[in-house]
Amino acid sequence: MASEPIIDLESDHYFMGEALRQAAKAGAAEEVPVGAVIVRDGRIIARAFNQVELLKDATAHAEMLAITQAEGAVGDWRLTDCTLYVTKEPCPMCAGAIVHVRLARVVFGASDSKGGAAGSIINLLQMPTLNHRSEITVGVREEECRGLLRAFFQAQRAKAGN
Repeated sequence: MASEPIIDLESDHYFMGEALRQAAKAGAAEEVPVGAVIVRDGRIIARAFNQVELLKDATAHAEMLAITQAEGAVGDWRLTDCTLYVTKEPCPMCAGAIVHVRLARVVFGASDSKGGAAGSIINLLQMPTLNHRSEITVGVREEECRGLLRAFFQAQRAKAGN
């Protein structure tokens, strides 16, 4: 019983704070402010933020970049004992990658009613026909995560209006 991992909700709050710091870096770089960290055994093994515009790469979402870093840190493509913390609900591309690397758990802040693939429009992370299902925790530090996105898109609309 002592060997079972304990999910500490305070840890979720802390690690989402680290993802929020990454999201702020994305916003400062004029990227959609999404940040992600991957945690294994209580330690952050990967940190990333959206870099689609910077890298001119449509796949350079925070989750995808963090997964690649985590695979390097672990020395394997399987991330079965890791948790992803991300400020916005993963899109279908990221959700597909999450299933393929077999992440144990996904914790996200803001849901995405237009493109979320962890329960909002579809739940790829828990599809019974796929080879892996991740545990999902929704709404951790949601207001902060949503606030970053809202402020970014308001600024983008203001720029477009000028």
